Amino acid sequence: MAAVRASRESKARRAGRSAGRALHRPFTGAARGLRRATHAHGAGESGLAKLIELHAVNSAGDMMITVALASTVFFSVPTHEARGRVALYLAVTMAPFALLAPVIGPLLDRVPHGRRAAMAGSMLARAVLAVMMSGAVAGGGLELYPAALGVLVSSKAYGVVRSAVVPRLLPPRISLVKANSRVTLSGLLATGVAAPIGAGLELIGPSWPLYGAFAVFVGGTFLSFSLPHKVDSGKGETRARLASRDAAAGPLRGPRKPGLRTVGPSVLHGLQANAALRSLSGFLTFFLAFLLRVHPLGGLDPAVSLGLVAVAAGAGNALGTALGAWLKARAPEAIIAAMLGLALGVTVVAALFYAVLAIVVVTAAAATAGLCQALAKLSLDAMIQRDVPEAVRTSAFARSETALQMSWVVGGAIGISLPLFGILGMAVAAGLVGLGAALAVRGLLGAARRGGRAAPRVV
Repeated sequence: MAAVRASRESKARRAGRSAGRALHRPFTGAARGLRRATHAHGAGESGLAKLIELHAVNSAGDMMITVALASTVFFSVPTHEARGRVALYLAVTMAPFALLAPVIGPLLDRVPHGRRAAMAGSMLARAVLAVMMSGAVAGGGLELYPAALGVLVSSKAYGVVRSAVVPRLLPPRISLVKANSRVTLSGLLATGVAAPIGAGLELIGPSWPLYGAFAVFVGGTFLSFSLPHKVDSGKGETRARLASRDAAAGPLRGPRKPGLRTVGPSVLHGLQANAALRSLSGFLTFFLAFLLRVHPLGGLDPAVSLGLVAVAAGAGNALGTALGAWLKARAPEAIIAAMLGLALGVTVVAALFYAVLAIVVVTAAAATAGLCQALAKLSLDAMIQRDVPEAVRTSAFARSETALQMSWVVGGAIGISLPLFGILGMAVAAGLVGLGAALAVRGLLGAARRGGRAAPRVV
C-alpha cells in the first residue's frame, strides 16, 4: 500500500513538473528570442544590447507616468478645465527646454565621463518623483506640477545622453541608422506593453501606475551602470555647433570663434526638416486630443476616437522605424525631402476634406506624422554619421536631439492654443510642414544631387 502511494505521489510530482515546464516554456522562449534579437550582429559584445534594454525600461516607466497624469489632468475633468490644466502642464513641459536646453548639451560636453551616472541619475530622480506624485495625483492639485517638471527634465536629460551614447556602442556590422532603429523600436514595444499594464494599475487606484513607474525606474537605475565603461570615455571628442559653414564664418570666411565646429549645411537642412516634422507631431498630439473629446470621429465615442488616432500614430512610427532599418543610409537627403512632401500633401488633403471624411483624413494624418517623423529622424542620424567628423559627432547628436525635443513642445503649444475647429487645425498643421519645406527642401535636394556634403575638417 505504501509503495502504491509513493508511486502515485511520484507520478503527481512528475506531472506537476511537466505542467510547470509547459507553462514556463512560452515565457522563457520569448525571453530567449528577445535576447537573441537585441544581441544580434555583435550588439551583445559592443554593449548596444544593454542600451536597447535600458531604453525599453525608460520608455515603460515614462508611459506609466503618462497614464497616471492623463487620468488626472485630462480625462477626469470637463473639457474646458482639462484644457487649462494641460496648458499648464505644457507650459511646465516647455520650461526645461527653454531654460535648460542651452545648458544640458554644453554640460554633457564638459562632463563626458559621467554618462552612465547621468542616465542612472535621471532614472533615480524619476523613481523618487513618482512616489512624490502618488500622493497628489488623485486630487490633481497644483503641487503635482513641480514634480511633473522634475520628471520632464530628467526624461529629456536621459534622451540627450542616450543620443550621445549610441555612437560609442556601435558594433562593426551595424550602421548608426540600424542601431537607432533597434533602440527606438525597443522603446515602442515597451510602451505598447506598459500602456495596458498602467491602465490596469489605474483600475486599482490612481496612484498605482506611479508605484509601477517607481519599480521600473529603480530597475533602470541599476541597469544604467551595466553599460560598458567606454560609454564614459570622452577620448577624442570636441564640441559641435549647430550651424552651417557660412553661418560660422566671418567676412574673411574664417571661423568666428575658434574651437566651435559646424555640422555642415546638409545636416543643418536635415535638422530644419526634422524640426518641422517633430513640431507637426506635437501639434497633432495636443490639438487632436482636445478636438476629439468635443467632436469625435464619425460619431464614435471620444475615447474610441482618441484610441484610433493613437494606434494609427504608433503604427506609422513603427513602420517608419522598420523602413529606416531596411533602407539603411541610402539617399538620406532625398528621404527627408520625400517625408516633408508626403506630410505636406496629407495635411493639405486633411484640411480640404475634413468636413466630409474626418475619420479617414485624421487617421491618415496621424499615421503619416508618425511615419515621417521616424524615417526622417533616422535619415538625419545617417547624415550626421556620414558628414560630421567623429570628434564632434557625439556632441552633434546630443544637441540635435535637444533641438528636436523643443520643436515638439512648440508644436504642442500651438495646438493647445487654437480653437477646436478641425479644418483650421489641419490647415495649421499643413502650414507647419510647409514652413519646414520652404526652409529645407531646396538645400536637401541640392545636397542629394551632389551626393552629400561633408562638414568642414576639424582642425
